[in-house]
Amino acid sequence: MSDAAPLSRPILAGVVTALVGFTSSFAVVLTGLDAVGANAAQAASGLLAVSLTMGLACVVLAWRYRMPITVAWSTPGAALLVATGTVEGGWSAAVGAFLITAALILLTALWPALGALIARIPPSIAQAMLAGVLLPLCLAPITGIVANPWGVVPVVLTWLLFARLAPRWAVPFAFVAAAVVVAVSLIGEGAPFDPALLLPRLEFTAPTFTVGALVGLALPLFIVTMASQNVPGIAIMRSFGYEVPWRPAMLVTGIGTALGATAGGHAINLAAISAALAASPDADPDPRRRWVAGVSTGASYLVLAVFSAAFAALVVLAPAAVIPAVAGLALFAAFGSAVQQAIDDPNERIPAVVTFLVAASGIAVLGVSAAFWALVAGLLVRTVLHTRRR
Repeated sequence: MSDAAPLSRPILAGVVTALVGFTSSFAVVLTGLDAVGANAAQAASGLLAVSLTMGLACVVLAWRYRMPITVAWSTPGAALLVATGTVEGGWSAAVGAFLITAALILLTALWPALGALIARIPPSIAQAMLAGVLLPLCLAPITGIVANPWGVVPVVLTWLLFARLAPRWAVPFAFVAAAVVVAVSLIGEGAPFDPALLLPRLEFTAPTFTVGALVGLALPLFIVTMASQNVPGIAIMRSFGYEVPWRPAMLVTGIGTALGATAGGHAINLAAISAALAASPDADPDPRRRWVAGVSTGASYLVLAVFSAAFAALVVLAPAAVIPAVAGLALFAAFGSAVQQAIDDPNERIPAVVTFLVAASGIAVLGVSAAFWALVAGLLVRTVLHTRRR
């Protein structure tokens, strides 16, 4: 058998990785960018920016290190944007926060002590913050059934059916169901459609920097990206026998985040959940050949980037509650995992619960979002309780 024939397997694995990763969470990205002040064109630009940068990062890292290293946009980070909402200074300040996040990722590569500091945040606290951020989004399918049953129920039923038959494809097929709902709605209303919406285009925004955006958005976005994506991503790759080079990975993802920031891209990072699709034996029995899946994943993301405007247009045209329902369904697994890790250790349970409740409350104090105060509250309660025990 020739060498070319078996390559079809890791190539296909990369295509599947990109399709599952993109269709499962692009709605979360668009919802997050909209929440922090992006208009429709700016949100579509942000989706295009992260698709391009993570595609290029996949190709560079997988090709250079001959490992199935995959890069993804920060889905928990996008959920954080939804929870944060508009920050002081509006959209331009959010873009400034994206740039600061990129700088922090780069600093992590250049100054290992910063990475060590993030690693010192107890996993229960970090995961509780993430769970609190995800909770409002995960409620969207439930509230959507009441708000728009004809639009949301088919999406939820499709998700449930494929969660039973093919769990990996449950959210992508829920998105297909949502697309059908949108198409039927447009046909029923006879609404005009502008083909120009399908053309991908980058919209650049001059950044501004505010204290509220720095503390309330950039720092939590950096922490969530590191604790919920990069660190687990390294661990997942290690479980398949790959030691991802930490500094080059942070340099590439930090530069990619910086390049995409002014176009609306919030953050890219090492893939976590989807990493297994390209790194497992299912991609190729020979671990030395699985790097091809990483390159294929990146190339597929670049192709999907061409259609990013069409995906964004679908969100704009969707009936009420349909797209938030898809976004919520996409986050069910992440929410369940975060809750489990947050309360797994009985000694850490009370600080984790406090962190979760503050994050889920959505409070904003002094212009700083709930995610930051959740970390402060959780660490404070933990310090008091542990000091008392000692």
